[in-house]
Amino acid sequence: MYPSINLSEHVSVPTYYLVISLAVCISLVWITRRADKNDFNQRKVLDLSLIIMAAGFLGGRLFHILYEEPTYYFQDPVQMLAFWNGGFVFYGGVLLAAPAALFYLYKTDRENIPPYLDLFAPVLAVTYAIGRGACLLAGCCYGKYCELPWAVSGRHPTQAYSALWEIGVVFILLGLEKQNKRPGFIFYLWMILHGLGRLMMEAFRDDFRGPHWGLSVSSWISVFIISIGVFLILRRPKNTSKAK
Repeated sequence: MYPSINLSEHVSVPTYYLVISLAVCISLVWITRRADKNDFNQRKVLDLSLIIMAAGFLGGRLFHILYEEPTYYFQDPVQMLAFWNGGFVFYGGVLLAAPAALFYLYKTDRENIPPYLDLFAPVLAVTYAIGRGACLLAGCCYGKYCELPWAVSGRHPTQAYSALWEIGVVFILLGLEKQNKRPGFIFYLWMILHGLGRLMMEAFRDDFRGPHWGLSVSSWISVFIISIGVFLILRRPKNTSKAK
């Protein structure tokens, strides 16, 4: 594992945050190009990106504080602000970023919400895959004991499993994107495929956030996301405008 990169004897950079910063940069460049290519309002897409990032950051941090380590943070509230020490939950970010993004789209362009969701779907998948690479380097979200040739420090590299699965999802989404004529389908499919991948990863996970006495909270959220995705795909689509 490489939790930090030493720049000098006294200065080091957390590898996790370096990779996450790289993921954000790549995602912003890609979403901008996708917006241009598909004739979306670039300013609105960038505003939406900033909302997702800010809400995702806050939601991921709050979920960690309130669910994972409430006693620690309530005893020393100042540590809630020390985000540089780590402590974020992806699904916590999703639970806040999703309603924030939908609220913004509802207020600015309620007739075209599904096309915007499709625009962001593969970008979200790539961001998640790179983020799991950051987890692998940092040594968090580790798996159960494993003696397989690809084991990392004697454990299942669940972070790598998630990253590889999500990269596969990206190719599926991009492959179907040009053929799809129904707005929202690509995003709904991402919900299903991402949820399935997370469920499989959780089965191999063995850190303190992994499954205990049944399904972990992340597994239950995955089941919920899969269910919503299936419902949205199966429901009868409404007539929607394609103006952006």
